[in-house]
Amino acid sequence: MDIVIDTSALIAVIVGEPERNRIIEFTTGNTLIGPGSIPWEIGNAFSAMFKQDRLTLDEAQKGLAIFESIPLRYVEPDFFNVLKLSKNTNMYAYDAYILDCAIRHKAPLLTLDQKLKVAAQNINIEIMEV
Repeated sequence: MDIVIDTSALIAVIVGEPERNRIIEFTTGNTLIGPGSIPWEIGNAFSAMFKQDRLTLDEAQKGLAIFESIPLRYVEPDFFNVLKLSKNTNMYAYDAYILDCAIRHKAPLLTLDQKLKVAAQNINIEIMEV
């Protein structure tokens, strides 16, 4: 089964947040898919963690190795659909890329981002509860 995974869930796995084991349990044996923006979003999340003194450069390097070991299939977004979703949900395009991916691939969404979860539920995207 395809599962759309977002950056929040990937970061939880990478840095060992409490949801880590459940996410791994849910995704093992399935195909993880997401937009090609995910690596940039991982970098952005790491940079935010630097500013909060939650992550060192050495930890980020180890985190990148973990991220690169996660089998993830990148899918091309439908950019016009992304813009419609962005406008209709009042969310940034980066979040709309995730929504577009779930809609077009008829796949459930695995996210820890509450705003994204609510937006997805409002447009009838299946959510995998962690």
